[in-house]
Amino acid sequence: MSEIIIRPIAHLESDLGEKFGVPRQAGIVEALEGRVIFEPEFRNPDALRGIEGFSHLWLIWQFSQAVRTAFSPTVRPPRLGGNERVGVFASRSPFRPNALGLSCVRLLRVEDDPRRGRILVVGGADLVNGTPIFDIKPYLPYADCKPEALSGFAPDPGRTLAVSFAPGTEEQLPPQKRAALRGVLENDPRPRYQDDPTRVYGLRFAGKNVRFRVEGAVRL
Repeated sequence: MSEIIIRPIAHLESDLGEKFGVPRQAGIVEALEGRVIFEPEFRNPDALRGIEGFSHLWLIWQFSQAVRTAFSPTVRPPRLGGNERVGVFASRSPFRPNALGLSCVRLLRVEDDPRRGRILVVGGADLVNGTPIFDIKPYLPYADCKPEALSGFAPDPGRTLAVSFAPGTEEQLPPQKRAALRGVLENDPRPRYQDDPTRVYGLRFAGKNVRFRVEGAVRL
């Protein structure tokens, strides 16, 4: 088999500083904003001509923090408790032969930066800061939306929890970032098989080390 080399056209700037805390799917936390920064050779504004006419975009990107050289035909999805195996091509696991991800995001606006050229500001992206992006395509609802589709072993977005901040902690973030952090926590970044009320978890968000624990249905 011949080798095909692809190269990033852009990368994403995000408040999500590590894999832990990233929403399980795109669009779950709409308040999360990211910026698509194009590589210098792709900063020609003509490449984005007409993009403002689309409300959503597909991002094709790399699971850059989960690249493996060895192929495994099966994975253990957290949705199934982390014990049951399914085929890698029957999952959305990041541990794939080419480590490619696909996300549908909302196009919020297009900005012009004097230093970095035209930037796409997107909402709901499930990508870690610095993620390489290989391609961008418009989302077409008449072609891409299939209401009758079956969801296999992942029929719903998963559990959500109420969030309670300790006094004064939420105020350490800028107001425009608080809804996104709340959304990340509400969607429970823990693996499904973890439910230890004494454990303190931590994730990096917007340059902060956010620490929390779970008691019943309330996140502290």
